[in-house]
Amino acid sequence: MFAVIKTGGKQYRVAANDLLKIEKLEAKVGDIVEIGNVLAHGEGENVTFGAPFVDGALVTAEVVEQGKNRTVIAFKKRRRQNSRRKIGHRQLLTTVRIAEILLGGAKPSKKAAAKPEAKAEAKAEVAAEAKAEAAPKEPKAKKETKAEAAAGEEAKAAPLFKAPKGEPDDLTVIKGIGPVAAKDLAEQGIITFAQLAKLTDKDVAKIDEHMPFSADQIKDWREQAKELAKK
Repeated sequence: MFAVIKTGGKQYRVAANDLLKIEKLEAKVGDIVEIGNVLAHGEGENVTFGAPFVDGALVTAEVVEQGKNRTVIAFKKRRRQNSRRKIGHRQLLTTVRIAEILLGGAKPSKKAAAKPEAKAEAKAEVAAEAKAEAAPKEPKAKKETKAEAAAGEEAKAAPLFKAPKGEPDDLTVIKGIGPVAAKDLAEQGIITFAQLAKLTDKDVAKIDEHMPFSADQIKDWREQAKELAKK
């Protein structure tokens, strides 16, 4: 049996035990979620369509993972106006495994199992809060000075990589790197072809996480930089 469901503004054709990535759901791994927007269901050539949803139909699924999709870059440029804007977006996704397709108002047989670890953590939190309330209040810490605040800001704004000494290379020679991207890379300490060429996969993942560039983009730049570094 299959069903067509609607969630997150999209439609999916699903069957039992199918793995599916959908728009983020507010649920924990192992929870059972219910999707009541069933547009159609059927088996073989016998298909029932809803208007717009099928009455009494329900699809349950187990949350397998909470994650993110790959980075999507939106770049807008206005000619002759020196206007450029780049925005990176990573869609939050939930991976679910379809458990049951229920019809006629049937109720799901599977329920989310209570996690003993979660219960223990909740009890520990309650005990810690009670202990904190019972303990005598400590004097308030002194206010942070401007110098300390500035030092903290500098530590937070530290670049991802250490820039080498010497003249920087013109990174805009690499296809896909414009003036804005070159400036962003320079702010994170990447200023030469040799640096780009020597990036490890771990470095690529770090840039992908902290900058609006996808891993595929960075790997393409790395291959181009290897050729330019030889010259």
